[in-house]
Amino acid sequence: MNAATSSGTAALLEVRGLSKRFGSLRALDGVDLDVAEGSLTGLIGPNGAGKSTAFSCIAGADKPTAGSVRFRGREIAGLAYHRVAALGIGRTYQIVQTFADMTVLEAVTTAALLRHPHLRDAVAYAQDVLAFAGLADKRYRLGRALTIADKKRLEVARALATDPSLLLLDEVMAGLTPSECHDAVGLLRRIIARGITVLMVEHVMEVLMPIADHIVVIAAGKTIFTGAASEAVRDPRVIEAYLGSPLEHREIAEHKP
Repeated sequence: MNAATSSGTAALLEVRGLSKRFGSLRALDGVDLDVAEGSLTGLIGPNGAGKSTAFSCIAGADKPTAGSVRFRGREIAGLAYHRVAALGIGRTYQIVQTFADMTVLEAVTTAALLRHPHLRDAVAYAQDVLAFAGLADKRYRLGRALTIADKKRLEVARALATDPSLLLLDEVMAGLTPSECHDAVGLLRRIIARGITVLMVEHVMEVLMPIADHIVVIAAGKTIFTGAASEAVRDPRVIEAYLGSPLEHREIAEHKP
């Protein structure tokens, strides 16, 4: 039987005791988290907390030192990146991984080949994804010619082209203007409406808190909180580790767009 989240919804992703060492450095030290199907779950914590490392272990880029990662009830810890992607987990990167000398369409088509092995089908699907992501008019631009906002949008489009059921987004709003963040939230809402579950690392708290169904907070490689955003900003452990002024962040959590 699959585990359930605190709301009673079955978890699409279940992480238990996730640990990762790089030599003597303990990047993760027993992270636990659940992601409910159809939800947007925020993963937050101070710099160096282990958020991106957790993403890499979930997505197959790194092999955990210990712990369990279950996706749709199947153990995937230690599986290769391409096998995890084939199961339905896509991801973006904190540092944008744009193919500088590929056009936008070529980059997304490359990802679409995972599900559509015939080039004509992959190109057609990539065109659909670019239209969905708001990049259709830039499909022939080279990756290096894009603005930072469009590079981040391209990262999301490339991940979407693998047809994931779980999308891992790593700081996709970092460095964006308020207007660009507003547009990115619109894309996020369309992604959720499409039935894709999202686990999202983000530092732009004013954006994340009102849209997240669930918040997981990690610090020093450990899970210190899991629950609603309105509860996270009042939790003394979270305030001490990351959020700062409880009054300021209470206002953020209670604001609804």
